[in-house]
Amino acid sequence: MNFMKRMVVVSVSASLMALPVSVCGASPVPLRGVVEGFYGSPWTWEARQDMLAFCASHGMNAYIYAPKDDTYHRSQWRVPYPADKLSEIERLAACAKRNHIRFVFAVSPGLDFRYAGRDGKRDRECLLEKLEAVYAIGVRDFAIFFDDIEEKNGRGQARLLNWLEKRLGKRHPDVSPLLAVPTEYTRQAMRSGDGKITPYTRSFSAALREDIRVLFTGEGVCIGRLEDGQLADANGIYGRKLGLWWNYPVNDYMEAKLALGPVDHLPTREEIPAIFFNPMQYPEMSKIALATAAQYANAPRQYDPQRAWEQAVEEEYGSLAPDMKIFAAHSQHLENSWANMGKADGEEFRAHVDAFWKSWPDGPKARENWQILRNDAARMSRAADKLLEGLPDKKLDECRPQLMQMQRMAQAAGIALDLLKAGKGEMDSLSLAELKKQREEIRSQEKRAAWSEQAVLRFIDEILQTI
Repeated sequence: MNFMKRMVVVSVSASLMALPVSVCGASPVPLRGVVEGFYGSPWTWEARQDMLAFCASHGMNAYIYAPKDDTYHRSQWRVPYPADKLSEIERLAACAKRNHIRFVFAVSPGLDFRYAGRDGKRDRECLLEKLEAVYAIGVRDFAIFFDDIEEKNGRGQARLLNWLEKRLGKRHPDVSPLLAVPTEYTRQAMRSGDGKITPYTRSFSAALREDIRVLFTGEGVCIGRLEDGQLADANGIYGRKLGLWWNYPVNDYMEAKLALGPVDHLPTREEIPAIFFNPMQYPEMSKIALATAAQYANAPRQYDPQRAWEQAVEEEYGSLAPDMKIFAAHSQHLENSWANMGKADGEEFRAHVDAFWKSWPDGPKARENWQILRNDAARMSRAADKLLEGLPDKKLDECRPQLMQMQRMAQAAGIALDLLKAGKGEMDSLSLAELKKQREEIRSQEKRAAWSEQAVLRFIDEILQTI
């Protein structure tokens, strides 16, 4: 019996059997939810229970417990969970059941798993015992992850997964098929430079049982665009439909920046059997993106990222939504030498800047465009003040540094625009000194709080270069 036939998914309103893979592109992704799979401080148990309720209210039906920095999940996976931690997992699984959420318990043994000989046998039994202990407290869904490790033993990993699947299924008919993440978990990693499938991916995919569901992260670890054709190619490599582990809004590679945009550029035609969104270590700040993710997962072909984002902010922030939209619109894009996720920050503001520079200083709309930007800066400043004063403590604790950075940038942008308008002949040296001081303060906080680097901050620097 294959994975999709054995799986039962639950919608917000009622339980229903999972749709066949052949039609899920025109309906909700059958298995859809959150994977707590980030590096950094794991969520509290209270935050997890709150997230389960959030998932249920937004039409998600699954949650994977896989925090990288849970010692017993990864670095010391052989060590059994202490009684108090096991009790917490039991309560969390019960909370998931009450919310009609599939609770998936994951282990990441790949750092030092031994595949052969007596040591290999001991490790297999140790891993099975860990899953059995969690089965005993009510968990029926399990995952084994081999991501972010050096050893690439595709055949050994597949045989281990096959052994676990067979052993668990024989002992417990009510256990769902395993979920797995391979070591080469991006499409780029699955192929070598000449386009051929890598030896690891070939051996892993060929040896793995068909009913084990494989998750991958798309083109790269954090590449925020996956075309239908790219997904189809990855499916072809594995000879099965792959599920997605999508790395947005996770920010463990750029902790100073909050990912507050919508998920976008995901497949709309190619069927997806499962999709899990990796959040930030900040559960409250993750909810904007996760709400949009839920809309996508429930209706991929009808999904509108901007509309979903606006709705998410309005539902989550109520009367503060207009101010939160200003803040969040400038904190969506995460990019470094290997990652590129999320929409560009401050697209509307940047369009105003471009129009301004085209007209300044002597164009027919120069003064009008200056005023538009001055109003933008004033709105940012007011929004930062209102959010710092009005957000509930639980939310404010997760975004205070970035709001203060927004406040600094808004003030600096206003000063810069006033100086630019005054011209060199009328420029106040004290105001210029204040602008430079503000810019230094912004710079001193950048490792802790990043915000609108390519929109507001870039514009401030452009004015400093001009004057």
